[in-house]
Amino acid sequence: MELCTKTASELIGMLRAGEIDPIDIVDSTFKRINDKEPDVKAFIAVLEESARKRAEELKDADRSLPLYGIPVAVKDNMCMEGAQTTCGSKILTPFEPPYDATVVEKLKAAGAVIVGKTNMDEFAMGSSCEWSAHHPTRNPWDLERAPGGSSGGSAAAVAACECAMSLGSDTGGSIRQPASLCGVVGMKPTYGAVSRYGLVAFASSLDQIGPFARDVRDCAMLLDVICGHDPKDSTSIDREPPDHVAALDAGAAGMTVGMIKDLFGEGVEPGVRERVSAAAEVFEKMGAKIKEIEMPIVKYALPAYYLIAPAEASSNLARYDGVQYGMREDADDIVSMFRKTRRAGFGAEVKRRIMLGTYALSAGYYDAYYLRALKVRTLIVKEFEKAFAECDILMSPTSPSTAFKLNEKIDDPLAMYMMDICTIPVNLAGLPGMSIPCGLSDGLPVGLQLIGPTLGEQALLRAARAFEIGSGICGMMPGEKMD
Repeated sequence: MELCTKTASELIGMLRAGEIDPIDIVDSTFKRINDKEPDVKAFIAVLEESARKRAEELKDADRSLPLYGIPVAVKDNMCMEGAQTTCGSKILTPFEPPYDATVVEKLKAAGAVIVGKTNMDEFAMGSSCEWSAHHPTRNPWDLERAPGGSSGGSAAAVAACECAMSLGSDTGGSIRQPASLCGVVGMKPTYGAVSRYGLVAFASSLDQIGPFARDVRDCAMLLDVICGHDPKDSTSIDREPPDHVAALDAGAAGMTVGMIKDLFGEGVEPGVRERVSAAAEVFEKMGAKIKEIEMPIVKYALPAYYLIAPAEASSNLARYDGVQYGMREDADDIVSMFRKTRRAGFGAEVKRRIMLGTYALSAGYYDAYYLRALKVRTLIVKEFEKAFAECDILMSPTSPSTAFKLNEKIDDPLAMYMMDICTIPVNLAGLPGMSIPCGLSDGLPVGLQLIGPTLGEQALLRAARAFEIGSGICGMMPGEKMD
Protein backbone atom coordinates (compact mmCIF):
# COMPACT_ATOMS: atom_id res chain seq x y z
CA MET A 1 0.00 0.00 0.00
CA GLU A 2 1.31 3.44 -0.92
CA LEU A 3 1.96 5.89 1.90
CA CYS A 4 -0.53 8.37 0.40
CA THR A 5 -3.39 5.89 0.92
CA LYS A 6 -2.72 5.42 4.64
CA THR A 7 -4.61 7.33 7.31
CA ALA A 8 -2.89 10.07 9.29
CA SER A 9 -2.86 7.94 12.44
CA GLU A 10 -1.14 5.11 10.55
CA LEU A 11 1.45 7.52 9.13
CA ILE A 12 2.15 9.04 12.54
CA GLY A 13 2.77 5.59 13.98
CA MET A 14 5.28 4.85 11.22
CA LEU A 15 6.96 8.25 11.61
CA ARG A 16 7.38 7.91 15.36
CA ALA A 17 8.74 4.40 14.95
CA GLY A 18 11.38 5.77 12.57
CA GLU A 19 10.18 3.60 9.68
CA ILE A 20 9.69 6.62 7.39
CA ASP A 21 10.34 10.36 7.45
CA PRO A 22 8.26 13.34 6.20
CA ILE A 23 10.10 13.39 2.86
CA ASP A 24 8.86 9.86 2.11
CA ILE A 25 5.27 10.97 2.69
CA VAL A 26 5.69 14.13 0.59
CA ASP A 27 7.16 12.09 -2.27
CA SER A 28 4.21 9.69 -2.22
CA THR A 29 1.68 12.53 -1.89
CA PHE A 30 2.94 14.55 -4.84
CA LYS A 31 3.26 11.46 -6.99
CA ARG A 32 -0.41 10.86 -6.27
CA ILE A 33 -1.32 14.49 -6.96
CA ASN A 34 0.55 14.43 -10.26
CA ASP A 35 -1.25 11.22 -11.24
CA LYS A 36 -4.80 12.16 -10.22
CA GLU A 37 -5.02 15.93 -10.34
CA PRO A 38 -5.37 16.22 -14.15
CA ASP A 39 -8.69 14.37 -13.80
CA VAL A 40 -9.96 15.33 -10.34
CA LYS A 41 -8.85 19.00 -10.25
CA ALA A 42 -9.25 19.25 -6.47
CA PHE A 43 -6.69 22.05 -6.12
CA ILE A 44 -6.51 25.68 -7.14
CA ALA A 45 -2.85 25.82 -6.10
CA VAL A 46 -0.44 22.91 -5.45
CA LEU A 47 2.31 24.05 -3.07
CA GLU A 48 4.96 21.45 -3.82
CA GLU A 49 8.02 23.67 -3.32
CA SER A 50 6.99 24.99 0.10
CA ALA A 51 5.76 21.55 1.16
CA ARG A 52 9.10 19.91 0.35
CA LYS A 53 10.93 22.67 2.21
CA ARG A 54 8.67 22.11 5.21
CA ALA A 55 9.23 18.35 5.12
CA GLU A 56 13.00 18.89 5.15
CA GLU A 57 12.68 21.16 8.19
CA LEU A 58 10.58 18.56 10.00
CA LYS A 59 13.22 15.84 9.70
CA ASP A 60 14.91 17.31 12.80
CA ALA A 61 11.73 18.44 14.56
CA ASP A 62 9.88 16.95 17.53
CA ARG A 63 8.17 13.77 16.32
CA SER A 64 5.60 13.97 19.12
CA LEU A 65 3.85 16.88 17.38
CA PRO A 66 0.19 15.86 16.84
CA LEU A 67 0.30 16.13 13.03
CA TYR A 68 4.01 15.58 12.52
CA GLY A 69 4.71 15.20 8.79
CA ILE A 70 1.05 14.78 7.80
CA PRO A 71 0.00 16.23 4.39
CA VAL A 72 -2.98 18.55 4.81
CA ALA A 73 -4.85 20.67 2.23
CA VAL A 74 -6.61 23.95 3.00
CA LYS A 75 -9.73 25.37 1.34
CA ASP A 76 -8.92 28.49 -0.67
CA ASN A 77 -10.99 30.84 1.52
CA MET A 78 -8.48 30.57 4.39
CA CYS A 79 -5.60 33.02 4.38
CA MET A 80 -2.08 31.65 4.12
CA GLU A 81 1.03 33.79 3.91
CA GLY A 82 3.01 33.12 0.75
CA ALA A 83 0.07 31.66 -1.18
CA GLN A 84 -2.73 33.32 -3.10
CA THR A 85 -6.22 33.23 -1.60
CA THR A 86 -8.88 33.56 -4.33
CA CYS A 87 -12.04 32.10 -2.76
CA GLY A 88 -12.61 30.55 -6.18
CA SER A 89 -13.31 34.04 -7.59
CA LYS A 90 -11.84 36.31 -10.25
CA ILE A 91 -12.36 39.35 -8.05
CA LEU A 92 -9.67 38.26 -5.56
CA THR A 93 -7.11 37.45 -8.25
CA PRO A 94 -4.35 38.14 -7.45
CA PHE A 95 -4.48 38.50 -3.66
CA GLU A 96 -1.76 37.14 -1.39
CA PRO A 97 -2.51 37.59 2.31
CA PRO A 98 0.28 38.97 4.52
CA TYR A 99 -0.69 36.63 7.37
CA ASP A 100 -1.92 33.12 8.22
CA ALA A 101 -5.43 32.30 9.37
CA THR A 102 -5.47 30.99 12.94
CA VAL A 103 -6.24 27.46 11.74
CA VAL A 104 -3.26 27.60 9.35
CA GLU A 105 -1.02 28.77 12.22
CA LYS A 106 -2.25 25.82 14.28
CA LEU A 107 -1.60 23.34 11.46
CA LYS A 108 1.96 24.58 11.11
CA ALA A 109 2.54 24.50 14.89
CA ALA A 110 1.23 20.91 14.97
CA GLY A 111 3.81 19.78 12.39
CA ALA A 112 1.50 19.47 9.38
CA VAL A 113 2.74 19.85 5.80
CA ILE A 114 0.33 22.02 3.80
CA VAL A 115 0.31 20.65 0.24
CA GLY A 116 -2.13 23.01 -1.47
CA LYS A 117 -5.18 25.27 -1.55
CA THR A 118 -8.31 23.43 -2.62
CA ASN A 119 -10.98 24.39 -5.12
CA MET A 120 -14.38 25.68 -4.03
CA ASP A 121 -17.59 27.25 -5.22
CA GLU A 122 -16.98 30.99 -5.49
CA PHE A 123 -17.05 32.59 -2.03
CA ALA A 124 -18.41 29.26 -0.72
CA MET A 125 -21.74 29.81 -2.51
CA GLY A 126 -22.70 26.52 -4.10
CA SER A 127 -23.31 22.82 -3.61
CA SER A 128 -21.34 21.27 -6.46
CA CYS A 129 -17.92 22.95 -6.83
CA GLU A 130 -19.00 23.99 -10.32
CA TRP A 131 -19.25 27.69 -9.46
CA SER A 132 -15.47 28.11 -9.12
CA ALA A 133 -14.01 30.75 -11.42
CA HIS A 134 -11.04 28.39 -12.01
CA HIS A 135 -12.50 25.01 -12.99
CA PRO A 136 -15.03 22.46 -11.74
CA THR A 137 -13.78 19.68 -9.46
CA ARG A 138 -14.75 16.10 -10.28
CA ASN A 139 -15.83 13.36 -7.89
CA PRO A 140 -13.14 10.64 -7.51
CA TRP A 141 -15.87 7.97 -7.40
CA ASP A 142 -17.14 8.96 -10.85
CA LEU A 143 -15.35 11.67 -12.79
CA GLU A 144 -18.59 12.61 -14.57
CA ARG A 145 -20.16 13.59 -11.25
CA ALA A 146 -19.85 16.54 -8.87
CA PRO A 147 -18.05 16.22 -5.54
CA GLY A 148 -20.53 18.49 -3.75
CA GLY A 149 -19.77 21.92 -2.41
CA SER A 150 -18.77 24.39 -1.55
CA SER A 151 -15.76 22.53 -0.07
CA GLY A 152 -15.73 20.07 -2.97
CA GLY A 153 -11.99 20.35 -3.55
CA SER A 154 -11.16 19.52 0.07
CA ALA A 155 -13.46 16.48 0.05
CA ALA A 156 -12.24 15.23 -3.34
CA ALA A 157 -8.58 15.63 -2.37
CA VAL A 158 -9.07 13.37 0.67
CA ALA A 159 -11.18 10.85 -1.26
CA ALA A 160 -8.57 10.66 -4.02
CA CYS A 161 -5.75 10.21 -1.44
CA GLU A 162 -4.09 13.45 -2.59
CA CYS A 163 -3.75 14.38 1.09
CA ALA A 164 -4.46 12.61 4.37
CA MET A 165 -6.65 15.40 5.77
CA SER A 166 -8.05 18.75 4.73
CA LEU A 167 -9.90 21.78 6.05
CA GLY A 168 -13.17 23.12 4.69
CA SER A 169 -15.75 25.65 5.77
CA ASP A 170 -19.43 25.01 6.37
CA THR A 171 -22.09 27.74 6.10
CA GLY A 172 -25.10 25.61 5.15
CA GLY A 173 -23.60 22.15 4.65
CA SER A 174 -20.40 22.88 2.74
CA ILE A 175 -18.34 20.32 4.67
CA ARG A 176 -20.92 17.62 5.35
CA GLN A 177 -22.58 17.51 1.90
CA PRO A 178 -19.33 17.00 -0.11
CA ALA A 179 -18.12 14.56 2.56
CA SER A 180 -21.29 12.55 1.89
CA LEU A 181 -20.93 12.66 -1.90
CA CYS A 182 -17.21 11.77 -1.78
CA GLY A 183 -17.43 9.02 0.86
CA VAL A 184 -15.25 10.67 3.52
CA VAL A 185 -15.73 11.95 7.07
CA GLY A 186 -16.48 15.66 7.48
CA MET A 187 -17.41 17.69 10.53
CA LYS A 188 -18.88 21.14 11.16
CA PRO A 189 -18.01 21.98 14.78
CA THR A 190 -20.16 24.08 17.11
CA TYR A 191 -20.26 27.71 15.97
CA GLY A 192 -17.38 29.41 17.78
CA ALA A 193 -15.45 26.23 18.62
CA VAL A 194 -12.90 26.92 15.85
CA SER A 195 -11.51 30.37 15.13
CA ARG A 196 -12.74 32.10 11.98
CA TYR A 197 -9.87 34.61 12.00
CA GLY A 198 -8.42 34.57 8.49
CA LEU A 199 -11.47 32.86 6.98
CA VAL A 200 -12.89 35.03 4.20
CA ALA A 201 -16.47 35.67 5.29
CA PHE A 202 -19.59 34.53 3.44
CA ALA A 203 -22.24 34.68 6.21
CA SER A 204 -20.59 35.57 9.49
CA SER A 205 -23.24 34.13 11.83
CA LEU A 206 -23.15 30.77 10.03
CA ASP A 207 -19.58 30.14 8.75
CA GLN A 208 -17.49 27.55 10.57
CA ILE A 209 -14.20 25.79 9.72
CA GLY A 210 -13.97 22.03 10.13
CA PRO A 211 -12.02 18.88 9.20
CA PHE A 212 -12.19 16.27 6.44
CA ALA A 213 -10.55 12.86 6.88
CA ARG A 214 -10.87 9.26 5.73
CA ASP A 215 -11.90 7.95 9.15
CA VAL A 216 -13.29 9.22 12.44
CA ARG A 217 -10.01 8.97 14.37
CA ASP A 218 -8.23 11.24 11.90
CA CYS A 219 -11.16 13.66 12.04
CA ALA A 220 -10.85 13.84 15.83
CA MET A 221 -7.08 14.34 15.59
CA LEU A 222 -7.47 17.31 13.25
CA LEU A 223 -10.30 18.76 15.36
CA ASP A 224 -8.06 18.62 18.44
CA VAL A 225 -5.49 20.74 16.60
CA ILE A 226 -7.80 23.47 15.27
CA CYS A 227 -10.20 23.88 18.22
CA GLY A 228 -9.71 26.48 20.94
CA HIS A 229 -10.33 30.07 21.94
CA ASP A 230 -8.86 32.83 19.79
CA PRO A 231 -8.94 36.45 21.07
CA LYS A 232 -8.70 37.59 17.44
CA ASP A 233 -12.18 36.18 16.77
CA SER A 234 -14.97 37.84 18.77
CA THR A 235 -17.26 34.83 18.22
CA SER A 236 -14.71 32.33 19.53
CA ILE A 237 -15.89 30.38 22.60
CA ASP A 238 -13.65 31.01 25.61
CA ARG A 239 -13.13 27.53 27.03
CA GLU A 240 -10.51 24.83 27.21
CA PRO A 241 -11.32 22.40 24.39
CA PRO A 242 -11.70 18.73 25.34
CA ASP A 243 -9.59 15.83 24.11
CA HIS A 244 -11.70 14.56 21.22
CA VAL A 245 -9.49 11.54 20.46
CA ALA A 246 -9.82 10.34 24.05
CA ALA A 247 -13.62 10.17 23.67
CA LEU A 248 -13.56 7.90 20.62
CA ASP A 249 -13.67 4.47 22.20
CA ALA A 250 -16.51 4.97 24.71
CA GLY A 251 -18.95 3.21 22.35
CA ALA A 252 -22.60 3.92 21.63
CA ALA A 253 -24.09 1.72 24.37
CA GLY A 254 -26.60 3.64 26.45
CA MET A 255 -26.95 6.52 23.97
CA THR A 256 -30.34 7.64 22.68
CA VAL A 257 -30.19 8.44 18.98
CA GLY A 258 -33.06 10.46 17.56
CA MET A 259 -34.08 9.87 13.94
CA ILE A 260 -35.42 13.15 12.52
CA LYS A 261 -38.48 11.78 10.74
CA ASP A 262 -39.02 14.99 8.77
CA LEU A 263 -35.66 14.58 6.97
CA PHE A 264 -36.43 11.10 5.62
CA GLY A 265 -39.40 12.06 3.46
CA GLU A 266 -40.06 13.53 0.04
CA GLY A 267 -37.00 14.26 -2.07
CA VAL A 268 -34.74 11.69 -0.39
CA GLU A 269 -33.62 8.98 -2.82
CA PRO A 270 -34.78 5.47 -1.84
CA GLY A 271 -31.20 4.17 -1.80
CA VAL A 272 -30.13 6.94 0.57
CA ARG A 273 -33.11 6.32 2.85
CA GLU A 274 -32.35 2.58 2.95
CA ARG A 275 -28.67 3.02 3.83
CA VAL A 276 -29.38 5.58 6.58
CA SER A 277 -32.19 3.46 8.01
CA ALA A 278 -29.82 0.50 8.06
CA ALA A 279 -27.37 2.67 10.04
CA ALA A 280 -30.00 2.95 12.78
CA GLU A 281 -29.99 -0.85 13.05
CA VAL A 282 -26.21 -0.78 13.51
CA PHE A 283 -26.59 1.64 16.40
CA GLU A 284 -29.18 -0.64 18.01
CA LYS A 285 -26.78 -3.58 17.74
CA MET A 286 -24.12 -1.43 19.43
CA GLY A 287 -26.42 -0.86 22.40
CA ALA A 288 -27.99 2.48 21.50
CA LYS A 289 -31.69 3.28 21.67
CA ILE A 290 -33.32 4.64 18.49
CA LYS A 291 -36.15 7.12 18.90
CA GLU A 292 -38.17 8.79 16.14
CA ILE A 293 -38.26 12.57 16.50
CA GLU A 294 -40.69 14.90 14.74
CA MET A 295 -39.29 18.36 13.87
CA PRO A 296 -41.75 19.90 11.38
CA ILE A 297 -40.00 23.28 11.71
CA VAL A 298 -37.05 22.01 9.61
CA LYS A 299 -39.07 22.49 6.41
CA TYR A 300 -38.77 26.25 6.98
CA ALA A 301 -34.99 26.13 7.39
CA LEU A 302 -34.21 26.36 3.67
CA PRO A 303 -36.21 29.56 2.98
CA ALA A 304 -34.96 31.13 6.23
CA TYR A 305 -31.37 30.34 5.30
CA TYR A 306 -31.73 31.81 1.81
CA LEU A 307 -32.73 35.12 3.38
CA ILE A 308 -30.22 35.23 6.25
CA ALA A 309 -27.13 33.98 4.39
CA PRO A 310 -27.53 36.20 1.29
CA ALA A 311 -28.25 39.21 3.51
CA GLU A 312 -24.98 38.68 5.37
CA ALA A 313 -23.18 38.00 2.09
CA SER A 314 -24.51 41.24 0.64
CA SER A 315 -22.85 43.09 3.52
CA ASN A 316 -19.63 41.07 3.62
CA LEU A 317 -18.98 41.19 -0.14
CA ALA A 318 -19.47 44.96 -0.37
CA ARG A 319 -15.74 45.31 0.41
CA TYR A 320 -14.76 43.87 -3.00
CA ASP A 321 -14.83 47.05 -5.05
CA GLY A 322 -11.45 47.18 -6.81
CA VAL A 323 -9.96 49.66 -4.35
CA GLN A 324 -8.04 47.76 -1.68
CA TYR A 325 -7.20 44.32 -3.12
CA GLY A 326 -7.92 41.96 -5.97
CA MET A 327 -8.79 42.89 -9.53
CA ARG A 328 -9.73 46.37 -10.76
CA GLU A 329 -11.43 47.37 -13.99
CA ASP A 330 -10.42 50.78 -15.37
CA ALA A 331 -13.15 53.42 -15.72
CA ASP A 332 -13.58 57.18 -16.00
CA ASP A 333 -14.96 57.62 -12.49
CA ILE A 334 -15.00 55.67 -9.21
CA VAL A 335 -18.65 54.61 -9.35
CA SER A 336 -18.18 53.19 -12.84
CA MET A 337 -15.04 51.43 -11.63
CA PHE A 338 -17.00 49.80 -8.77
CA ARG A 339 -19.68 48.61 -11.20
CA LYS A 340 -17.32 47.31 -13.85
CA THR A 341 -15.09 45.55 -11.30
CA ARG A 342 -17.97 43.80 -9.54
CA ARG A 343 -19.70 42.91 -12.82
CA ALA A 344 -16.53 41.31 -14.22
CA GLY A 345 -15.21 39.87 -10.95
CA PHE A 346 -18.24 38.09 -9.49
CA GLY A 347 -19.80 34.97 -11.00
CA ALA A 348 -23.50 34.39 -11.62
CA GLU A 349 -24.31 32.61 -8.35
CA VAL A 350 -22.55 35.21 -6.20
CA LYS A 351 -24.38 38.02 -8.03
CA ARG A 352 -27.68 36.20 -7.49
CA ARG A 353 -27.10 35.94 -3.74
CA ILE A 354 -25.88 39.53 -3.37
CA MET A 355 -29.06 40.73 -5.08
CA LEU A 356 -31.26 38.46 -2.94
CA GLY A 357 -29.59 39.72 0.22
CA THR A 358 -29.70 43.37 -0.78
CA TYR A 359 -33.39 43.07 -1.57
CA ALA A 360 -34.16 41.34 1.76
CA LEU A 361 -32.40 44.13 3.68
CA SER A 362 -33.89 47.00 1.72
CA ALA A 363 -36.34 49.50 3.18
CA GLY A 364 -39.87 48.16 3.24
CA TYR A 365 -38.80 44.50 3.00
CA TYR A 366 -36.55 44.08 6.06
CA ASP A 367 -39.40 43.17 8.44
CA ALA A 368 -41.25 41.06 5.88
CA TYR A 369 -38.27 38.90 4.96
CA TYR A 370 -35.05 39.18 6.97
CA LEU A 371 -36.63 39.77 10.39
CA ARG A 372 -39.14 36.98 9.86
CA ALA A 373 -36.32 34.61 8.86
CA LEU A 374 -34.50 35.43 12.11
CA LYS A 375 -37.66 34.53 14.05
CA VAL A 376 -37.81 31.17 12.24
CA ARG A 377 -34.16 30.65 13.17
CA THR A 378 -35.03 31.11 16.84
CA LEU A 379 -37.84 28.56 16.54
CA ILE A 380 -35.40 26.07 14.98
CA VAL A 381 -32.98 26.56 17.88
CA LYS A 382 -35.78 25.88 20.38
CA GLU A 383 -36.92 22.78 18.48
CA PHE A 384 -33.39 21.33 18.64
CA GLU A 385 -33.21 22.10 22.37
CA LYS A 386 -36.44 20.17 22.84
CA ALA A 387 -35.06 17.21 20.87
CA PHE A 388 -31.84 17.12 22.87
CA ALA A 389 -33.84 16.98 26.10
CA GLU A 390 -34.81 13.46 24.94
CA CYS A 391 -31.80 12.35 22.85
CA ASP A 392 -28.01 12.39 23.11
CA ILE A 393 -27.54 12.86 19.36
CA LEU A 394 -29.74 13.07 16.27
CA MET A 395 -29.40 11.40 12.88
CA SER A 396 -30.61 11.94 9.31
CA PRO A 397 -29.33 11.61 5.76
CA THR A 398 -26.59 14.14 5.03
CA SER A 399 -27.63 14.68 1.43
CA PRO A 400 -30.97 13.70 -0.12
CA SER A 401 -29.12 12.06 -3.01
CA THR A 402 -25.82 10.56 -4.00
CA ALA A 403 -23.44 12.49 -6.27
CA PHE A 404 -25.24 14.01 -9.25
CA LYS A 405 -23.75 14.51 -12.70
CA LEU A 406 -21.81 17.64 -13.56
CA ASN A 407 -24.04 20.28 -15.21
CA GLU A 408 -27.16 18.38 -14.11
CA LYS A 409 -28.34 21.08 -11.69
CA ILE A 410 -26.27 24.09 -12.72
CA ASP A 411 -29.20 25.83 -14.46
CA ASP A 412 -31.70 25.03 -11.70
CA PRO A 413 -30.77 27.04 -8.57
CA LEU A 414 -33.65 25.64 -6.48
CA ALA A 415 -32.65 22.04 -7.21
CA MET A 416 -29.08 22.91 -6.21
CA TYR A 417 -30.23 24.63 -3.01
CA MET A 418 -32.29 21.55 -2.08
CA MET A 419 -29.08 19.52 -1.83
CA ASP A 420 -28.49 21.21 1.55
CA ILE A 421 -31.98 20.66 2.93
CA CYS A 422 -30.75 18.23 5.62
CA THR A 423 -27.68 20.21 6.65
CA ILE A 424 -28.91 23.83 6.80
CA PRO A 425 -30.93 23.47 10.06
CA VAL A 426 -27.70 22.60 11.91
CA ASN A 427 -26.01 25.83 10.82
CA LEU A 428 -29.00 27.96 11.73
CA ALA A 429 -28.90 26.45 15.24
CA GLY A 430 -25.09 26.74 15.54
CA LEU A 431 -24.80 23.04 16.42
CA PRO A 432 -22.05 20.50 15.64
CA GLY A 433 -22.80 18.05 12.86
CA MET A 434 -20.84 15.49 10.90
CA SER A 435 -21.20 13.19 7.94
CA ILE A 436 -19.79 9.67 7.92
CA PRO A 437 -19.99 7.08 5.12
CA CYS A 438 -22.76 4.52 5.69
CA GLY A 439 -22.55 2.47 2.49
CA LEU A 440 -23.17 2.71 -1.24
CA SER A 441 -26.23 3.24 -3.40
CA ASP A 442 -25.74 2.23 -7.04
CA GLY A 443 -21.98 2.28 -6.45
CA LEU A 444 -21.89 5.81 -5.00
CA PRO A 445 -21.30 6.83 -1.36
CA VAL A 446 -24.13 7.66 1.02
CA GLY A 447 -23.53 9.89 4.03
CA LEU A 448 -25.09 9.56 7.50
CA GLN A 449 -25.48 12.89 9.29
CA LEU A 450 -25.05 12.94 13.07
CA ILE A 451 -26.04 16.09 14.98
CA GLY A 452 -25.04 16.96 18.52
CA PRO A 453 -26.02 19.53 21.13
CA THR A 454 -23.93 22.68 21.56
CA LEU A 455 -20.29 21.63 22.20
CA GLY A 456 -21.34 18.00 21.77
CA GLU A 457 -18.47 17.03 19.46
CA GLN A 458 -17.27 14.28 21.80
CA ALA A 459 -20.66 12.54 21.71
CA LEU A 460 -20.74 12.78 17.91
CA LEU A 461 -17.27 11.33 17.50
CA ARG A 462 -17.97 8.58 20.02
CA ALA A 463 -21.12 7.55 18.13
CA ALA A 464 -19.43 7.86 14.72
CA ARG A 465 -16.52 5.68 15.81
CA ALA A 466 -18.94 3.08 17.23
CA PHE A 467 -20.73 3.05 13.87
CA GLU A 468 -17.43 2.54 12.01
CA ILE A 469 -16.68 -0.47 14.19
CA GLY A 470 -20.19 -1.90 14.11
CA SER A 471 -20.73 -1.47 10.37
CA GLY A 472 -17.20 -2.18 9.18
CA ILE A 473 -17.53 0.87 6.89
CA CYS A 474 -14.28 2.75 7.38
CA GLY A 475 -11.83 4.46 5.07
CA MET A 476 -13.95 4.11 1.92
CA MET A 477 -11.89 4.79 -1.20
CA PRO A 478 -12.84 4.83 -4.89
CA GLY A 479 -10.22 2.17 -5.59
CA GLU A 480 -10.14 1.02 -9.20
CA LYS A 481 -12.32 3.93 -10.32
CA MET A 482 -9.31 6.17 -9.74
CA ASP A 483 -6.75 3.94 -11.45
